Amino acid sequence: MRALVYQGPARSSWDTVQDPAIQEATDAIVRVDATSVCGSDLHILAGDLPEVKPGTVLGHEAVGEIEEVGAEVHHLRPGDQVIVSSVSACGHCRACRDAMYGQCGGGGGWILGNLIDGTQAEWVRVPFADHSTTRCPCELAPDDAVLLAELLPTAYEVGVRNGHVSPGDTVVVVGAGPVGLATVVVARLYSPRRIIVVDLADARLETALRVGADAAESPGGLIADLSDGPGADVVVEASGDPDGFVLCTRAVRTGGHIANIGAHGRPATLHLESLWRKNVTISTGQVDTSSTPRLLDLVRFGRLPVSGLVTHTFGLDRIRDAYDVFARGATTGALKVVLHRE
Repeated sequence: MRALVYQGPARSSWDTVQDPAIQEATDAIVRVDATSVCGSDLHILAGDLPEVKPGTVLGHEAVGEIEEVGAEVHHLRPGDQVIVSSVSACGHCRACRDAMYGQCGGGGGWILGNLIDGTQAEWVRVPFADHSTTRCPCELAPDDAVLLAELLPTAYEVGVRNGHVSPGDTVVVVGAGPVGLATVVVARLYSPRRIIVVDLADARLETALRVGADAAESPGGLIADLSDGPGADVVVEASGDPDGFVLCTRAVRTGGHIANIGAHGRPATLHLESLWRKNVTISTGQVDTSSTPRLLDLVRFGRLPVSGLVTHTFGLDRIRDAYDVFARGATTGALKVVLHRE
């Protein structure tokens, strides 16, 4: 099969590799119909994740069709359409029993495209398939379904839920990339008083307003007013930039929440000299994707409008072009880039 293979920092190749095969009785083989490029993939290519070994097929988000299942897969059969979770869950360890699949201690967690071959390929082996896939209704478009593999659960679980967004809150989202904008969409379910988005790219600020932000600006007057005044109830760090994190600590109110979603490849400074008296809660986390079934229903029945999040689509064989467009999102306008099997 053809796949995008990591070859070391700043190097990848579109290669012919061996087809995946069942290795464990709990595995399934999925024909990939749609996959996507994530900011984590860019971090891997930048060399920020040394655990990813050269020769690994990249990618951890997909939708597709079950082609083969192992003897201990009980809830799936060939022909089923599924969303492949970015997180694999053994289903039996203590973390999985608490629905903390991102912390799976039984060989799961974020392993696809990280510790084992991933989804940016024509087929993928999915470990613990019963617990690591969600059946996908046939009427749900692949471009919407693939958002449920990681993006929407991350926005909900790590941003909105960890940040304790509540009715009447002022919410600030720092970083208007895909996960930041998904946070805006999901946060609106909780009737905040207003949502403010901060980013350096004008095109992304315009998109933030289109998907539901009440205000969007480069770091400036609105954040200064919050810093000098009451502050925001919830601030979501979605940029992955150290300066973005510092901005969050300035904008949050006393007793407020900072929910860190952004993947940080560099150290971020924690200014305890200005925070220690503010009773601020800072949360981090690996997505669990335990919320995928609930979010799936919200997307399916039109309660979660996601049509503005996918901006570019490519055939799978143009994945190098897709990476280039996604990496230059501030100028290309790319948010979520989806690749389709042809």
